[in-house]
Amino acid sequence: MRIKSYFLFLFLLSAIFGQSQQNPLQAMDSVAQMKWVNDTYKGMTLEEKIGQLFMVLVASDQDKASTDKIKTLIAEEHLGGIIFSTGGPVRQAKLTNEYQALSKVPLMIGMDAEWGLAMRLDSTFAYPWNMTLGAIKDSNIIEEVGFRIGSHAKRLGVHFNFAPDVDININPRNPIIGNRSFGEDRENVARKGAAFVRGMSRAGVLSSGKHFPGHGDTAVDSHKDLPVIPFERERLDSIEMYPYKELIKAGVSGVMVAHLNVPALEPDEKRPSSLSSS
Repeated sequence: MRIKSYFLFLFLLSAIFGQSQQNPLQAMDSVAQMKWVNDTYKGMTLEEKIGQLFMVLVASDQDKASTDKIKTLIAEEHLGGIIFSTGGPVRQAKLTNEYQALSKVPLMIGMDAEWGLAMRLDSTFAYPWNMTLGAIKDSNIIEEVGFRIGSHAKRLGVHFNFAPDVDININPRNPIIGNRSFGEDRENVARKGAAFVRGMSRAGVLSSGKHFPGHGDTAVDSHKDLPVIPFERERLDSIEMYPYKELIKAGVSGVMVAHLNVPALEPDEKRPSSLSSS
């Protein structure tokens, strides 16, 4: 229970970043910000606290019926956040404002924008994919890319970019990671991932390393099936999980757990890593 309470506290604290300039929480007053988080958390019912732990997928090009369902979740179920997928920037900004106006507590807005908003939205700028960035020797350039992607996200009201992808793409038959990876060398992947995180942090946007513990050495798409990662713990620690250590040092905001079967970490073969407590 303490872990859940701590997570919710961090969720609320994160939600104050990236709000509009009119929001008093934007003031550089950490004491006032922390007081708001404490007061808001203490004033919540159990039902409201539970609702704050959930984010749902939203598309700005969806129909009115779907949009109305999200509004109901916000108003009646105290939804904590949304993650935008397809659509356009103007439509997304409009929906963000509508959703935020309905929410008692500022919603956390997330996106998958690994190579910029264009990963999900039309009419937006696309940066090079990670494979290209991985071939660049100067990590300062990758940090600048992270900063610019973060800046674009922040202008659109996005607080949390679920990036970078730090899978070590060892398997050439990998159907889902490929160009999304910085490469096959753990040091290079870790270095470039950490630089990307620093850039987004500079822009005031939260980051997430993925896909933990590692989706690079698979030949199966976890969106369609359950890949098996058959390696021993020592191998996982030295290869797959290595970049996460560097990302944590760089201040990464979170880690996205993959949907994988990892016997070395979870003995129950029916329980994927996304649901494992190990």
